[in-house]
Amino acid sequence: MSTLAVATLHQALRKSFATLESNQKVWKSVLAECSPLMVSLGNLAEQSRALSNVQISNTPLRVFPDLEERLRFKLLEATDIVLGKLNEKMSSLQSARDAISNQVAAILHLYEQNTHSLDLLAVTERSTTTPSVADMLEWLQDAERHYRQQYPFLSSVLDVYVIFWYFFPLTLVFRFLRRKTLLQTLRADDLSLLESAPQRWNSLESPSAEDHITDTLCKVSFFVESQ
Repeated sequence: MSTLAVATLHQALRKSFATLESNQKVWKSVLAECSPLMVSLGNLAEQSRALSNVQISNTPLRVFPDLEERLRFKLLEATDIVLGKLNEKMSSLQSARDAISNQVAAILHLYEQNTHSLDLLAVTERSTTTPSVADMLEWLQDAERHYRQQYPFLSSVLDVYVIFWYFFPLTLVFRFLRRKTLLQTLRADDLSLLESAPQRWNSLESPSAEDHITDTLCKVSFFVESQ
């Protein structure tokens, strides 16, 4: 009975790690696309501030009527476009996070269904190519927690939404709230926030956690490829 339960879990674990690997690639790709957008926000804010500091009426450009208003409108329009693109990227991050969360929830549910058939040896036994069931479940939960705390639970970067937490350490909640707050407070007419957005965004990245997930995927590569 234990052998059958372990085999069932192994098959589900292979699927879980395959899901994790594919969505980690999506996650990294989307974040890479977000970085230049955040830089664009900062640049647009700097241009808007420079425009505010210039008295066009005291320059040769004063011959162009309503030039300042038109330039400001163009900058605000460009800022809104960038914010819209960031909103689209957040949807992609949400999809990746949900895929990982759903897969981990499914494997944990399967494990709970089979606990009566599993003894301590069955869940802790490992080999050179196959980590233990206990280790792999822990690694998946670590990865799921990372993406939960990294992704702001927002379908819009400007609107407030209810946040749900699942097995969340308090320190991770605070880090999550900082990212959520950053995205919520970005407005096309707030130059100070837009100027500091790239630096604040970068400060919320967790390269060590991503490296840990990559290491985990390396540890299970032989296991995932075996049948």
